[in-house]
Amino acid sequence: MQDGLVTTIIPVFNRAAMLGEAVASVLAQTYRPIEIIVVNDGSTDDTASTADGLARLHPEVRVVHQSNTGVGAAREAGRLAAKGEFIQHLDSDDLLEPRKFELQVAGLQSHPECDVSYGWTRMRFRDGSVHPEPWKRTGEEMGSIFPAMLETRWWETTTPLYRAAVIAKAGAWLSLRYEEDWEYDCRLGAMGVRLHFVGDWVSEFRQHTGQTSGKSGPSVLRDRATAHAAILGHARQAGIDDDAPEMRHFARELFLLGRQCGASGLAAESSRLVALACDASGRDRNRLQLRLYTLLARVLGWTTMGRIASATDKLRR
Repeated sequence: MQDGLVTTIIPVFNRAAMLGEAVASVLAQTYRPIEIIVVNDGSTDDTASTADGLARLHPEVRVVHQSNTGVGAAREAGRLAAKGEFIQHLDSDDLLEPRKFELQVAGLQSHPECDVSYGWTRMRFRDGSVHPEPWKRTGEEMGSIFPAMLETRWWETTTPLYRAAVIAKAGAWLSLRYEEDWEYDCRLGAMGVRLHFVGDWVSEFRQHTGQTSGKSGPSVLRDRATAHAAILGHARQAGIDDDAPEMRHFARELFLLGRQCGASGLAAESSRLVALACDASGRDRNRLQLRLYTLLARVLGWTTMGRIASATDKLRR
């Protein structure tokens, strides 16, 4: 580990043009020293040559090439290669504000009790317009990841800057393609990390036409089921009570995801998630509904029950 060095890890798959913009936003930082690790996750276009070209032009850039194994495994490859005292995760289609590292490193250095610094994230929509306020809850000052992270991942991947020491304690990324970042942040939340807040713009999250939005295919749902189950475990480790509103919200999300899994033929995942939802629902009045659903699913089958629930939802709309 090199004192003061900020390592930015950028996993990329078939996104050559936007990769250059992401790397440029890191090189434009007012802070030094920096290093950039681009993890080419088995791209089939000219992303690999673009990444290698960036490395030849800029000594701060290193490239790791690997077969396509997904973003979780790509982030893990970057973690293992990182040398910095601080770690920045950056999706290849997003940008960092020029003073991000300057502001957040200073914040962490002046607040040794904090392991993560975050600030305002800008949302840029596909048509180029910008949301006028900080995106999600990045404009709110919070001292910890939980319990709010149970309701939603309230920042983007670009938002936080981490101490490498806390990343090392959290360990390896799960080999998931979806919700791997939410699970990892909740893992840090279970460790009780304290947050430092910067009241200024630090990053930009960009929607664009090349993005895919489908979150309902079997492989996607399988990853989401794994992540959700892990997140519940992290919340329990953090001591979040079952009757907390955030936990009740997450229990409902577990149930709804369990129904989706059933409708897609993932009976084992459906059974597990609904059981976890029932266990996490506390004294919520919906617990009876969960038990009734479980009873019917055991009789009719988890897939049949999931499809019935899906069809019922469509009729109600």
